[in-house]
Amino acid sequence: MRSRLRPGDTALDATVGNGHDTLFLAALVGETGRVIGFDIQTEAIDATRRRLEEAGLGARVALHWRSHDSLAEVLVPDRKVHVAMFNLGYLPGGDKTVITRPETTIHALTEILDRLADGGLVTVVVYPGHPGGDAEARAVVEFAGSLDRGIFTIVCPDALDPADHRPFLVVIERRESVSPRKGAKDRKNSH
Repeated sequence: MRSRLRPGDTALDATVGNGHDTLFLAALVGETGRVIGFDIQTEAIDATRRRLEEAGLGARVALHWRSHDSLAEVLVPDRKVHVAMFNLGYLPGGDKTVITRPETTIHALTEILDRLADGGLVTVVVYPGHPGGDAEARAVVEFAGSLDRGIFTIVCPDALDPADHRPFLVVIERRESVSPRKGAKDRKNSH
């Protein structure tokens, strides 16, 4: 994330939880950047807001008390997102029956990939092993596996072991596009 975000960039925290990732992203985007955060639980929004205010970074973040699958309704249509983070499952220390769900997560991932800048990065921390977590893990792995490898670089398990309930990371990077003019210029300067 540190290598991808620059001051002035836009980042997304799709599941703010207790605000740790949101705070991390807010520090990286600088005073001119923006972080957009989502969570369906008021406790998560409140905890994140307190954490940001204590760090003096609240002005850089727009928090939305709504599901991450509604991000298309919030994001500026032509603004590219440089980094997006998803931490699936339930709110640590919160109600374990309120969880992310495969259908909303896949919808949110689809929406963010349409808005991801060239060279942009999406990370998804997946937590199988709780009620609903295994189904969501399978859905995320299948989704990542279905992406066009000409457009995206994907780091993801090839298959899931049903007996292994450890969290895992899925990383999706939008490849840099090279225009013919840029490529020709780069070749010319390399001689």
